[in-house]
Amino acid sequence: MFKSLFSKYITAFTAIIAVSFLILVLAMSSMVSNYSIDTKKTLMDSSARYTSEIIDTYRVFDNTGFSGTVEKYASRIRDALEEYASTADSVIFVMEPDGTLLVVSSHTYDALVGSILLPQTVISDVTNNANLYELSNLENTFSEKRRNLFSVVRGDGGNVEGLILVSSPSVGNPLLIGTMQKTMIAASLWVLLAAIIAVYVISQRISEPIKSIGKAAKSFALGDFSVRVDVTSRDEVGQLAVAFNNMAASLAKTDELRSAFVANVSHDLRTPMTVISGYVDGILDGTIPEEKRDYYLGIISGEVRRLSRLVNSLLEISRMQSGDRKLTMTNFNITEKARQVLLSFEQKIDEKHFEIDFNSPEDIFVNADTDAIHQVLYNLCDNAVKFTPEGGTIRFTIEKRDKKAFIAIRNSGDGIPEEELPYVFERFYKSDRSRGLDKTGTGLGLYISKTNVNMHGEELTVQSVYGEFCEFSFTLPLAQK
Repeated sequence: MFKSLFSKYITAFTAIIAVSFLILVLAMSSMVSNYSIDTKKTLMDSSARYTSEIIDTYRVFDNTGFSGTVEKYASRIRDALEEYASTADSVIFVMEPDGTLLVVSSHTYDALVGSILLPQTVISDVTNNANLYELSNLENTFSEKRRNLFSVVRGDGGNVEGLILVSSPSVGNPLLIGTMQKTMIAASLWVLLAAIIAVYVISQRISEPIKSIGKAAKSFALGDFSVRVDVTSRDEVGQLAVAFNNMAASLAKTDELRSAFVANVSHDLRTPMTVISGYVDGILDGTIPEEKRDYYLGIISGEVRRLSRLVNSLLEISRMQSGDRKLTMTNFNITEKARQVLLSFEQKIDEKHFEIDFNSPEDIFVNADTDAIHQVLYNLCDNAVKFTPEGGTIRFTIEKRDKKAFIAIRNSGDGIPEEELPYVFERFYKSDRSRGLDKTGTGLGLYISKTNVNMHGEELTVQSVYGEFCEFSFTLPLAQK
């Protein structure tokens, strides 16, 4: 089942807020409850103490003892007790030692005055420990549990003269606790509402670019790489959108190169195959006379070799791109390697009367893959021989620069137009002029050469002044002694 980003966020935030506020409400309720209980105890204790002080005040003017004084001044004492009892939200009972009720602060209990209020077991217990029955119905004296505080009035000899009971029907301060809980719940609802609004806005800002990316990805699946995602922020989602657009541009470029690659391969395969097919058919049907068959068979042989070079080049590129091509690093003499490559073109050089300038003041050893570098030198030298006009100059430069071996091959001639320089290392790229001068090339040599040099962690570069020269150069790490 699909679940939106907003619903996930709001579910998570609601759960977090609800749990957080529940914990907060419970903690605050506990704190307020404890505080109200402590406050209640303090007020009840003060009421008991004030009651005792009032009775002692009247006893100064009366010698009839505790019970006699209370009975004599019951009305006045009661008036004072009502105020104290109201402050503590309690009822104050004043009793004889046997539990007989003498005076009470509330008219509700007037009918009990003169009767025994408490069971003897309770009286016996609180006489020995006034802290007993703190939360109790005093053995069914009251219909519900109440908070009770006893004060035992003793004479000079320590004998019990009377009992004071402050009893409250409320354990704590329910009004305070209820108000606090309502406030917390209301605050929770407001915070939850604010969170929902914030989550909605944030999730929309996050989900909209993601939705756009999803739509663009579907377009890519259908082969349309022109779709782009609007970048509206600089956060992680914005960076994702930028990365996605860069990927889209790369895919579009790759698709363009793939289409061009297929078109170029198709063209370069079809041309020699058409030539071969035409000449073979001419030989078979007798259109080509017997005396010219060897000539046309030579052409067919050349086209076959051209096809072979193209297929080999394609296989080489495939191995490079798949990672199957591994370098075997060895130390070898790059100067001697360049001489060997140059000698392999000796016949063509003599035919076109080139002037060769081999500039290497010393033998230089490098650490590289000898086969890969041989291929680079051969391709660059082959290009130089193809595009140097008759009587032109080819210059080899091999020297040490910046703790590396620098190798450059320059040839005189028309060179490469400046606007075409960025494309010379692309697969199957041929300028219009080179297509006219070179009928046998595959357009893959420079791409393979650059890839080989890059695999060594170095760069193959080109410089050219149109109408004067063209120079390809690269560096290699020196062999460690």
